[in-house]
Amino acid sequence: MINGQEDCVFCKVVNGQEPVSAVYEDDSVIVILDIQPVNQGHLLVIPKTHVVHLEDLAPDLGGHLFKVAMRMSEALRASDIRCEGVNLLLADGEVAGQEIPHVHLHVIPRFDGDGFGFKFDESYWVLPIREELDEIASKINEHIYNR
Repeated sequence: MINGQEDCVFCKVVNGQEPVSAVYEDDSVIVILDIQPVNQGHLLVIPKTHVVHLEDLAPDLGGHLFKVAMRMSEALRASDIRCEGVNLLLADGEVAGQEIPHVHLHVIPRFDGDGFGFKFDESYWVLPIREELDEIASKINEHIYNR
């Protein structure tokens, strides 16, 4: 199998082994319609290289995913598909909702009353104090520059 893993459904898509409704393709990515869409026009931007986690994605390829997603957002808004807004969603890890272990970026057309959204626990509405935020920022920051 080229650029992937034998049991990965997205690698099979990339290699033409799965039927898809493709919207766009270049040397690095393919964009397909999601078979379980949130709304009509829900797209997946899939890198052709098999990468499981975002941290393993080459920065140039990550930037390209986002550029392609921006083009897809523009195309959705210009089409006659109902699209009053767009969510870009990348789930990294199973606990974050990643169902297929191959990085992919969702481009989800949104409209008022579509029923999709984020669910927050009551603790979300309790704002942390600045010192707590500063401490968390420090913990993250030390790993940005020590990589």
